Amino acid sequence: MKTTRTIGRIPVRDVRPAVECGRRPAKAVVGETFEVTATVFREGHEAVAANVVLKDPEGRRRPFIPMRELAPGTDRWGAEITPDTVGRWTYRVEAWSDPVTTWRRYARLKVHAGIDAGLVLEEGGDLYERAAAKVPKGDGRSAVLAAAKRLHDDSLPCATRLAAALTPEVDAVLARHPLRDLVTPGDPMPLLVERERAL
Repeated sequence: MKTTRTIGRIPVRDVRPAVECGRRPAKAVVGETFEVTATVFREGHEAVAANVVLKDPEGRRRPFIPMRELAPGTDRWGAEITPDTVGRWTYRVEAWSDPVTTWRRYARLKVHAGIDAGLVLEEGGDLYERAAAKVPKGDGRSAVLAAAKRLHDDSLPCATRLAAALTPEVDAVLARHPLRDLVTPGDPMPLLVERERAL
C-alpha cells in the first residue's frame, strides 16, 4: 500500500543540503559550519518562523537553532549549524506560527491609530502570560510576566503599555524561548560527520 506524506499547516520545502532528496547523507567534518536552508510559508497574514533541530549519533535532540529569513519576501530561511562529534546525525527543519510577532505587528498599528487599543493590549497581556509559561524560571520569565502585567494595566496610557512589551530585554527572552504554535516538522535529513582528516 502506498503511503501519502502529510503536509502540515506550514509547509517546509526544498531543505538543503540534501543529497538525492535525502536518500543519501550530506557530509561534513567535526567543527565544520554549514548552512541549512528551507522554504517556509503560510497562507494569510500570520507571521511564521523556523528552526533547525539536530539529533546527534546517540539520538539525542540538541537545542533548536533559530533560522532567519534570508531575504524579505522570499520565504527562504536559513541557519548555520556545526556538528561537534563524528557519526551519523540527522537534521530537521521545523516551521511554526509566531503569534507574538503577529500580535506586535497589528498592535503597533492599532495602538498608534487608536483603534481598539484597549482590547489589543488586553489580548497582548494574555499572549505574554502564555509566552511566559514557556520560559524556564530564572531565564527572564519575570521580565515577560512584568510586560504582561503592564499590558493589562488600563490605568496606564496605551503607548506606555505597548512599550513595556517591546523592550530589548523582553525581545531577548522571547528570542531564546519563542511561543511556537502549529509546529510543523519537515522530514529528517541524514548527515554523516567525519573526522577532519577526511577532508
